[in-house]
Amino acid sequence: KASKVLEMIKRNALQPSSVVEVGCGVGEILNQLHENMTQGPQFVGYDISPDAITIANERAKDRLTFHQEDFLQKDDNFDLLLMIDVFEHVEDSYSFLKACRPRAKYHIFHIPLDISVQAVLRNTMMNQRKKVGHIHYYTKDTALATLEDCGYTIMDNMFTKGSMELNHQEGRSGFMRTIRKMAYNWNEDRASKLLGGSSLMVLAKG
Repeated sequence: KASKVLEMIKRNALQPSSVVEVGCGVGEILNQLHENMTQGPQFVGYDISPDAITIANERAKDRLTFHQEDFLQKDDNFDLLLMIDVFEHVEDSYSFLKACRPRAKYHIFHIPLDISVQAVLRNTMMNQRKKVGHIHYYTKDTALATLEDCGYTIMDNMFTKGSMELNHQEGRSGFMRTIRKMAYNWNEDRASKLLGGSSLMVLAKG
């Protein structure tokens, strides 16, 4: 995911001097960005999980700090705000997104796209609910519409294809990965709606 964030930053020529990640978990995304963006940005991570921040603090260093606090209770503003696989877990996601919007000039979101024809037929959305706590489900169109409803201006977006790019086990999943690759090479939008297996990276202006 860090590589995709870097790709989005580079292809839009962003030069942030400060970067915050809301819901940073154990801090590996910020750690990788820190290693690849060596010229100056200050990186700050927030998460409410004490266990996650305990691990994240092992990665703390010059220009990279972590805080076990509610970001919305702080007053600091940033050039770039990252929200990577977060707001699908938040009960009142609209209020959360609206509150985060004025806190940065630019925002990069990574949003799982749980809704597809295959997902509905196989009811895999319930697996996402039970295993990882997703309580909101999106297609590309509804994800972008949600951000626009909350006042964001969409600047760029791209699919990320974790189910095809990561090293999953062979067998049925390997066969499905091959089918998905062929479908995405044909038409990304239609493949996402039919077969799923992707998330959406979005750059927006607050």
